[in-house]
Amino acid sequence: MGFFSKEIKTMDDLFVHTLRDIYYAEGQILHALPDMIEKAHDAQLKLGFETHLRETENHVKRLEKVFQMHGTEPLGVDCPAIDGIIEEADDVAGEVEDSAVLDAALIAAAQAVEHYEITRYGSLIAWAQLLGRNDCASVLQQTLDEEKATDKKLTAMAESRLNRRAA
Repeated sequence: MGFFSKEIKTMDDLFVHTLRDIYYAEGQILHALPDMIEKAHDAQLKLGFETHLRETENHVKRLEKVFQMHGTEPLGVDCPAIDGIIEEADDVAGEVEDSAVLDAALIAAAQAVEHYEITRYGSLIAWAQLLGRNDCASVLQQTLDEEKATDKKLTAMAESRLNRRAA
């Protein structure tokens, strides 16, 4: 289904489609994070990825709760954007031999994922509010707050030491 598919006729349709998009994306992230944990050399980066893996498991549960609250079956739809971001991260990481440079590359890849998620959750919250679903918006906001916090932690790690170590 294309983003502007004939099946998306209302704001509610768009909300559900995007909910399914991020549900798929979170599932792909769950599969990608263990590999990122394994590839990371910096102990703090590894720990950050491990923490985010646990958070992502909760993000999936929250999405399932929103599906239930909205009366919609929790299904994912293919998300070429997240697939591309993850594929690019795998390609870049596979080419890097220097462990410090690899850690910098992993942070950049993780932030690309975070920024994608932040845009999706932000849109979903706005649309849920417009649809009178403040209950759904509240659940989604919890995840958005965590995604933003993860992005800030990654920035702090990169700027405080990991990028310099790689330079």
